[in-house]
Amino acid sequence: MQGGEKEERVTMEVTDEMIKTMEVGLAFRDYNGRISSMDFHSKATNYFVTASDDESIRLYDIQNAVCLKTINSKKYGVEMVCFTTNPSLVLYSSKNGWDESLRLLSLNDNRFVRYFKGHLDRVVAMSLCYEKDSFLSASLDRTVLLWDLRADKAQGLLRVQGRPAVSYDDQGLVFAVAYGGFIRMFDARKFEKGPFDIISVGNDDSEANVIKFSSDGRRLLLTTKAGHIHVLDSFHGNHIATFKVKPAVTNSTLEASFSPDGNHVISGSGDGSVYAWSVRSGKKVACWGSTDNEPPLVRWAPGSLMFLTGSSELSCWVPDLSKLGLFAVTK
Repeated sequence: MQGGEKEERVTMEVTDEMIKTMEVGLAFRDYNGRISSMDFHSKATNYFVTASDDESIRLYDIQNAVCLKTINSKKYGVEMVCFTTNPSLVLYSSKNGWDESLRLLSLNDNRFVRYFKGHLDRVVAMSLCYEKDSFLSASLDRTVLLWDLRADKAQGLLRVQGRPAVSYDDQGLVFAVAYGGFIRMFDARKFEKGPFDIISVGNDDSEANVIKFSSDGRRLLLTTKAGHIHVLDSFHGNHIATFKVKPAVTNSTLEASFSPDGNHVISGSGDGSVYAWSVRSGKKVACWGSTDNEPPLVRWAPGSLMFLTGSSELSCWVPDLSKLGLFAVTK
């Protein structure tokens, strides 16, 4: 794998009709535990990585529908995983209850490149800035740490009240920290001066789960333990839509993901279902039921008409084009 690999993206106009036809086109069912984290590489978008409760990290080439490598982390366990700028290097958090260090792992030779020690409790969120080789980590110890991938000591610390969710925007200029019913927006170059904007998510002060920017940076989504998916204007702080699903009854995380054009959101639900929503209309577009009782993880493939869900198996969802009268693609 070469870190410089890059695929050309086509910006797709995702329509309600397309989403309604989506179905599982491929599934990997060889997991011996539940998938706990997954990530697409931002540039080489055919690469996809998962972490699961069976203590494995798996690297996929989604374009060619193949699992390239499985690496076991029996000593430390694994809970969260994300790519770095180089698709052969991943960052992951442990799940052994006694070592909260983050590890930079080379998938090429199964070697630890660096350890990042600083958190005193479970890490619940990580976000990478692809432009600057830096990343954020958020923990139940009520801290958010800022790191440089080339240094083993944290470059900055933010103290929070409650479980935090964090995310960089795609350009790495801004990052968001959510907790306690508010989203705090920071300038990545001068975060120590505090947030330049604080956005309220209304009356929902339940625990933050996941926060994400749309690919153009104009919208934010935030999921909460109460089963809400809030969509907001990241520039002005305006509320755009709130979608409601069944809350998770366990300690599971409610996930959601923007479509590449930012006009649709897919989400999990506490009853195991997958939902699709229109940001423009504020209405449900589709729902796919499940016999599961935990929310699946969800990721929309960057620049592609496909999304993935992770539970006790990994499923790739694609539209049935035979059911569509029109397939709109815009440059």
